[in-house]
Amino acid sequence: MKIRNWKDKLLTLGILAATMVVYLIFKPPCPMLFVLHIPCPCCGMTRAWLRFLQLDLWGAFRMHGMFWSIPILLLYFLFDGKLFRKPWLDHTVLILIGIGFLVNWIVHLI
Repeated sequence: MKIRNWKDKLLTLGILAATMVVYLIFKPPCPMLFVLHIPCPCCGMTRAWLRFLQLDLWGAFRMHGMFWSIPILLLYFLFDGKLFRKPWLDHTVLILIGIGFLVNWIVHLI
């Protein structure tokens, strides 16, 4: 589903930001980890960003190696999945990010 209206996109980002603030205040457990006892592919992302904001780049990579991809994914969201002039380049970047999440998840499972 593509959101073409900027107001809707900003509302969506606001809801996401509010969710993160609530998460930081109450610190609930990851639902997948809680139910299945297996960390999800995004487990550690919040801790990674907290480390990054404290200028601890190495600590951020240890928490979640793909934390750097979130700004790129937000840009894809804001620009309807078209960051480059060639669609194949957009698809390639998104596939590589997906593979990166998968590899990071497998490494953390091992």
